[in-house]
Amino acid sequence: MAGKKKSTGAGAAKAGNGGLPVTPEPSGPSEPIDFEGQSDEAMMPVVVLAQYLKDLSFESPNAPESLTTMSGQPDVNIGVNVEAKKVGDNDYEVILFLNVTAEENKKTMFIVEVSYAGLFTLTDIPEEALQPIILIEAPRLLFPFARNIVSDATREGGFPPLLIQPVDFVSLYQQHMEAEGAEPAPA
Repeated sequence: MAGKKKSTGAGAAKAGNGGLPVTPEPSGPSEPIDFEGQSDEAMMPVVVLAQYLKDLSFESPNAPESLTTMSGQPDVNIGVNVEAKKVGDNDYEVILFLNVTAEENKKTMFIVEVSYAGLFTLTDIPEEALQPIILIEAPRLLFPFARNIVSDATREGGFPPLLIQPVDFVSLYQQHMEAEGAEPAPA
């Protein structure tokens, strides 16, 4: 924030003044700053109320053979899907689905299915911007957490952690809209 100094702690205070204690400056008002009569929530059109794991499945159908005969990089197929539903006046549940299958020599090494969701409140957003926010921005916020779950699941399953590359949710949204025969809203 402009105008506020960040406290650096006692260790950093000793470095520039020969080890003498430094009296910290007051941290400012304890209430949120009111910009032109708006509260913090009124200034934030997208609020993440909650994030949660809805479903997780890990299968290693050919273990332990698949763990001992792994000779190289398996063929990995990743499916991504997004669903959203309105659950309140301004609240939407957005679910990001990741389906990962790894195969080597036509044998399945592992399958990971993750459904990771978030509950979002959207306020003061024009009608034409709702769908892009719900189907692009919300899953973009959820993706790093779902990606981490996939990585942990493959590692805990005895395989090297799978690090999924970032997903282009704009392209996914445009493909979805074209498949439905609708004109995509500006992203």
